Amino acid sequence: MFDYKLLSALAAVVEQAGFERAAQVLGLSQSAISQRIKLLEARVGQPVLVRGTPPSPTEIGRRLLNHVQQVRLLERDLQTLVPALDEEGLPERLRIALNADSLATWWAEAVGDFCAEQHLLLDLIVEDQTVGLKRMRAGEVAACLCASERPVAGARSVLLGAMRYRALASPAFIERHFPDGVRAEQLPRTPALVFGPDDFLQHRYLASVGVDGGFEHHLCPSSEGFIRLTEAGLGWGLVPELQVREQLERGVLRELLPDKPIDVPLYWHHWRNGGQLLGLLTEQLVRSSAQWLVPWKQP
Repeated sequence: MFDYKLLSALAAVVEQAGFERAAQVLGLSQSAISQRIKLLEARVGQPVLVRGTPPSPTEIGRRLLNHVQQVRLLERDLQTLVPALDEEGLPERLRIALNADSLATWWAEAVGDFCAEQHLLLDLIVEDQTVGLKRMRAGEVAACLCASERPVAGARSVLLGAMRYRALASPAFIERHFPDGVRAEQLPRTPALVFGPDDFLQHRYLASVGVDGGFEHHLCPSSEGFIRLTEAGLGWGLVPELQVREQLERGVLRELLPDKPIDVPLYWHHWRNGGQLLGLLTEQLVRSSAQWLVPWKQP
């Protein structure tokens, strides 16, 4: 049988990105957390953590994390059936990885009422939509919203729709760099805005309009900051249509190549044995996402 105090210590170290914060969350000393991890490693006969900054789970550590995540959710189902078992009466907490653009646009409206009704707290981890699945693979989250269709072992994925992006810039930027009109082949020679090193959306967009190779760019890992920099004329960027409808209507931002959007699919990944709560959240997202996302058409 597993000693769930030891597994809880492992989960806390990974989720809180360190022994000190894990100790604070569990109300223990840092030494006690370290001893529990060592005892867990002694029982499984191999390391469960790579002692880096932050600590990361080993392969067996990831499997144990996946297990404890699902056990927490299943325990909630049992407590719903037998309320006397829920001695503390604390709200459930789900760790979810999602892309910054969803968080900045439709996510809050999609889950706000659901969280209130279900007494649910969220730990949201922001990752680019192309790499968010690594958090599930590492056992750090119970669910993930990303652009990858194929789920990790033990999980399911469901297509919610696609976010539509448009290549936008300020009127002043367009006048400065494209006085004779915008042509696709000019884009690599004008400053662009990229969310981060894992963001390859601009590469996809340029390829879709017949342009290959590198391009000049700023890095801006903030959805709100990305819009501000675009409005200020620092560069052109691919921006979620949902986020800038007002700016487009007022002419604060303009599309570089009219009617040349690019869509990014969004798949919701969740553990198969995630319990009733995760199932209900999945149903809520499937029902509501069509209000904000467009249908995804495979290229």
